[in-house]
Amino acid sequence: MKRLTVQLITAILLTLSGIALLFSGFWIDPQGLIDNSVLVAFGEISTFAGVLFGVDYTYKLKIKSHE
Repeated sequence: MKRLTVQLITAILLTLSGIALLFSGFWIDPQGLIDNSVLVAFGEISTFAGVLFGVDYTYKLKIKSHE
């Protein structure tokens, strides 16, 4: 059960950080260090990874509850 908790926390953190990077990529003016497209791309990847972790967690939890 501890592994599922770690997976859930990771999914939540990835999703929230991805959403934060997506918003900051649109609102923050580039200062020459990181382009907006890099922030948006990494935000999309983090959000997608978080969603995949979350979906996997949901199905693992459903399987464990049926056992």
